[in-house]
Amino acid sequence: MRNAAITLSQAAQWCGGRVEKKYENTVFSGACFDTRKIREGQLFAALVGARNGHDFVQTAMAQGAVAVLASERLSQDIPAIYVENTLSALQAIAKGYRESLDAKCIGITGSVGKTTTKEMIAAVLQTTLRTQKTAANYNNDIGLPVTVLELEKDCQAAVLEMGMNHFGEISVLTKIAQPDIAVITNVGTMHIENLGSREGILQAKLEILEGLKENGTVVFCGDNDLLHSVSEKHHAVQYGMQMHNDVRAFDVQTIEDRTLFKVSAFGKEFSAELPTVGEHNVLNALCAITVGMVCKVPVENIQAGLLSFRNAGMRQDIYEVNGIKIIADCYNAGPESMRAALQVLARSSGRRIAILGGMLELGEYAPQAHFEVGQEAAKTADVLLAYGANSEAYVNGAKMLKMAYAQAFETHEELVQALQALLCEGDTLLIKGSRGMRMERVLQLAELERKGET
Repeated sequence: MRNAAITLSQAAQWCGGRVEKKYENTVFSGACFDTRKIREGQLFAALVGARNGHDFVQTAMAQGAVAVLASERLSQDIPAIYVENTLSALQAIAKGYRESLDAKCIGITGSVGKTTTKEMIAAVLQTTLRTQKTAANYNNDIGLPVTVLELEKDCQAAVLEMGMNHFGEISVLTKIAQPDIAVITNVGTMHIENLGSREGILQAKLEILEGLKENGTVVFCGDNDLLHSVSEKHHAVQYGMQMHNDVRAFDVQTIEDRTLFKVSAFGKEFSAELPTVGEHNVLNALCAITVGMVCKVPVENIQAGLLSFRNAGMRQDIYEVNGIKIIADCYNAGPESMRAALQVLARSSGRRIAILGGMLELGEYAPQAHFEVGQEAAKTADVLLAYGANSEAYVNGAKMLKMAYAQAFETHEELVQALQALLCEGDTLLIKGSRGMRMERVLQLAELERKGET
């Protein structure tokens, strides 16, 4: 293991904790808060939430933890750092460790596309630099510090995703990560229920700049008017489809499940290819190209990195089962990403079936948003099957534009029964919804999962 061996004494200094003298030189590498995932040599953070992590200390030690971050008194034979708040202390330790590293940090936030953009950026950077990235959905106040503590001493580029639902959350994350490059993919309507308006969402996303290093760079989508004010206060690079951007795409072509396009960037022109489809993915690729060029990755390496890109789990996974093309995009959804996914469906051959789950956290905007997406479905799909919150609004929007087959269902099982009655070889099926809708359940029940997966 190449991530640093940190002494309890050093960690205690970073977080203001207390360690018994006999344990000051005990060392750990990495941290974990879940005993099911702990590795030998890690620090176990006994977080207190719905369950009390202190109840699992003995299990953690038996499974290889060498020390505990605790706010309750433990047995004297357990090496521990004692603090008032274990989460705040974990964050402080991660911040201290980050400051000890030479790695360039790329922090990513935005309403949609964060994870896909993270994967593309990492694919580009790892062609040239020793690169690590946020694993799974470790993009919150617990996951990000754990990710930082997993960074190896020789890491040259850390690609860190920063998620949020409320004001103040990204502020905490960016001060831990201290990004050299801050990426804002876009400002849409995800989480508008909690943040009040798109302007509120913008302010929450701009919190990433609070931790940006003094000579850092902001990379953002210049096609989004709300973001233009960013370039007034910071060194900024814009990407997008429009002519004014520093990095832009043109001559975009879709050939089966690939996208080819040309790039104009800082006076250079070159071609690029993605093993996926959708204009939204071209924007994600432009972001990765921009970050790559800021990090001085050669163009030929950027091209190779994009070709090697693979989507993370449940995000626009395109495959075929029994002659039926599946576009599985079940991880999350908002109005912007729904429209993008429907545009991908529109370019597919055969009968196009849209299975749409509800979009959460839209507050009072939810009925209108679902109605408008339903109208988009009527323009891009032949069949609409809707499930969950506000599914009737999807159907009403579709029927407003005279869609022939649009129906809402209360359960996954009812939806699958209707799907199986109409599904034929040659159809293309899009399935998408917010995480809480668990739309992957439809694929499971209909036996349409990617072969070889459980």
